[in-house]
Amino acid sequence: MANRSPLAVYVHIPFCPSKCGYCDFNSYAMQGEIVGRTVEAIVADIQRSPWAGRPAKTIFFGGGTPTYLDEGSLLRIFQAVLETHPPLDGAEITSEANPGTVDHSKFAAMRTAGFNRISLGAQSFLDSDLIALERVHKAGDIERAVGAAREAGFDNVNLDLMFALPNQSIHAWRRNLDRALALEPEHLSLYCLTIEPNTAFYKRHLRGQLTQPDDDQQVAMYEECVARTEAAGFRQYEISNFAKPGRECAHNLCYWHAEEYAAYGPGAVGMVEGRRYTNLKHPLGYCEAVEAGLPLPFESEHLDKDTLRTERIMLGLRLNEGLSLTGLELEERGVRRLLDRGWVESDAERLRLTPAGRHFCSEVALELI
Repeated sequence: MANRSPLAVYVHIPFCPSKCGYCDFNSYAMQGEIVGRTVEAIVADIQRSPWAGRPAKTIFFGGGTPTYLDEGSLLRIFQAVLETHPPLDGAEITSEANPGTVDHSKFAAMRTAGFNRISLGAQSFLDSDLIALERVHKAGDIERAVGAAREAGFDNVNLDLMFALPNQSIHAWRRNLDRALALEPEHLSLYCLTIEPNTAFYKRHLRGQLTQPDDDQQVAMYEECVARTEAAGFRQYEISNFAKPGRECAHNLCYWHAEEYAAYGPGAVGMVEGRRYTNLKHPLGYCEAVEAGLPLPFESEHLDKDTLRTERIMLGLRLNEGLSLTGLELEERGVRRLLDRGWVESDAERLRLTPAGRHFCSEVALELI
């Protein structure tokens, strides 16, 4: 009998208005014929899915910038998802959006089609930061985008912000938090900027042209995130994510709980039936493979017992609810060392990072693995 159990669905739109210097996501500043061709290829990818008929418990359009597409193209892909993976009643359906690529008309069309959550890549409310990050939007675009989303009927809005930006002060970060909280979003994702290899920022960093706040300043900025969001009625449920009660991102929780997710589009990563795969990344190569009826993954691996255990530890630790100890054999001396350092706390059912331990999540995971 065919598997009809629900899964999460991810769609990757690889296009952006420009390539930001810090970005290591699979994104391309392209326009013209390749954009329409990629849209058709993504639709075909979804329609020929080996998991067609499995309902979607969540749907997430990411990128890149999904709203870089015109609304007709975006909704064409969305319709293919709805037909292939009919969503469960009340399913969370999210699209990422750049504040500079949306307006009321586009948001209204998305809301009417069935999207019910918007995630805005705000990054900063200071124009000087946005210029340094090579973003195409200005601070005022964020307020306008939130207003347009509300007018279109979205009652679930996330804002992404980054701290530890080049030359950023704790005062500037507090101003960012002030402006974000004033917009009353339902969710905030607050990330420390990391300098990733193969980015323009990395090259500048190696040349000594990029100065970030030091470790103590970064810790202070993170503690501001925790304190200010809690005071505003948010609940921290993951190291970098804060939500009003009941507004946690259901799609990301599927990842952190190591549940199944089907993924479509160039560079999309999925994990279904114990196999993780990554699609061809470049839009042209992806389109050619779809059009020729060739397999799309260029990487694929079976997740054996040890790999699943490792990922369960790494992902579970990120959540404030902690890591379930059911069926998980941990080395007692390692756990004791972490308890003595004050990095974790434990009861009979779960092991959790302490507030201090959240600064050492990777070190804790390595000790437990």
